[in-house]
Amino acid sequence: MDLELNAKHVLITGGSKGIGLASAQGFLREGAVVTLVARDQDRLAAARQALLAEFRHSSVGIQAADLQSATAAADAIDRAEAESGPIDILVNCAGAARRTPPDELTPQHWREAMDAKYFTYIHVIDPLVKRMAVRGAGVIVNVVGMGGKTPSNIHLAGGAANAALMLVTAGLASGYGAQGLRINAVNPAATLTDRLQEGIDAEARMSGLSGDEVRQCLSAHMPLRRLATPQEIADVIVFLSSARASYVSGAIVSMDGAAVPLVV
Repeated sequence: MDLELNAKHVLITGGSKGIGLASAQGFLREGAVVTLVARDQDRLAAARQALLAEFRHSSVGIQAADLQSATAAADAIDRAEAESGPIDILVNCAGAARRTPPDELTPQHWREAMDAKYFTYIHVIDPLVKRMAVRGAGVIVNVVGMGGKTPSNIHLAGGAANAALMLVTAGLASGYGAQGLRINAVNPAATLTDRLQEGIDAEARMSGLSGDEVRQCLSAHMPLRRLATPQEIADVIVFLSSARASYVSGAIVSMDGAAVPLVV
């Protein structure tokens, strides 16, 4: 199946690890040009080296930026487009709110969760969605999370940010559809990334179980009896970004292995 992604410029925030890095692999496999954005320059450089070792003769750019700053986000976009041309596809995967048991939450935790997850996405979406609209084409995929649909006691602040991002996704898809843009979201549940360990640690503190016991319980309660891999999430991201998903917009795709049966 030709996904028609060859030579498309894809900007991936949070692209130095986890689902973002797996997405970069998927896009490079399809011949796309990729720019990774993350805060840590060294981690970005290591990710770029690993990708180029796997996909020789590919184009992989890196931009270090703290996306909690709107100015830093806009500057990273400017540099990426100056180096590799207009951005055709944005995959938002940067930022994660700290998982915290409810009795440890303070108003500052709620504010930090919005800064860490919601505004890191908005600061990149806002300038890019407007540029894409002027060009008359563009795709945005927001990697959000099931915590915005199904509340978790250890992820309430982050879940609130996720719920807000789902509304942004649906609203912008409607608002910019006539200008040739498609905007979707993917909601992974527990996925085997570094971020998962933070949630396991928080659950362990709250339940009194060990980290290994929490991980085993997570897998045992999944209908598929296992957790998702980053590559499985990335496959859906790449598809939604492609011409094969040309009439999919405003969708919120739940990827929890049927753990929580939902009609919408």
